[in-house]
Amino acid sequence: MHWLRRSFITGFFVTVPLVISVAAFVWIFRVVDGFTGPLYARLLHREVPGLGIVTVALGVLAVGAIATNMIGKRLLQKGESYLLRVPVFKTIYAPVKQLVAAFSPDNEYGFKRMVMIDDPSRGVVLGFLTKEFSVDRGQGPEPMVAVYVPTNHLYLGDVLVFPRSRVSFPDLTVQEGVRVFLTGGMAMGAHVRARRADTGGDNLRA
Repeated sequence: MHWLRRSFITGFFVTVPLVISVAAFVWIFRVVDGFTGPLYARLLHREVPGLGIVTVALGVLAVGAIATNMIGKRLLQKGESYLLRVPVFKTIYAPVKQLVAAFSPDNEYGFKRMVMIDDPSRGVVLGFLTKEFSVDRGQGPEPMVAVYVPTNHLYLGDVLVFPRSRVSFPDLTVQEGVRVFLTGGMAMGAHVRARRADTGGDNLRA
């Protein structure tokens, strides 16, 4: 009975993520293919499953190619400025774009890297570095950092400001940090190497 219970629990936690991932993929496939499937059926006089996914992938690729071009980028920005004038569209599009762009490594305003902060009131805080700046409070410029700390999944959180001297930079990428927050810390490695911002040395943190 002990072996059966352990095997069932292990199989459950292995199977559930797989089933959810496959179900999500099938759902996306059906939704996307459902939009373009009827059009191709009329043009080709028969149904060809998968053409909708191929069309969307090619469309995304084409938009990306245009966005990397200087002229295309300006045209997209111009069109976006017109769309943002629509009240309902703006309230949905702007937050979604900011959230998605925050995880883009090529975005100037996205999450830069993961940081650990020594906070006496909260312990060691893990978050995303969003901005480095300086504050002058009459004693010269003081290096500071703005850190986004998720509190509910990833789309809600606190923006905390700390002196840069209290910051450590762990050897975690932004994508690895996202997994840490999504799994409630379970994706954190057994040992994480962090470099102090003030000394440049390496510290090991469990």
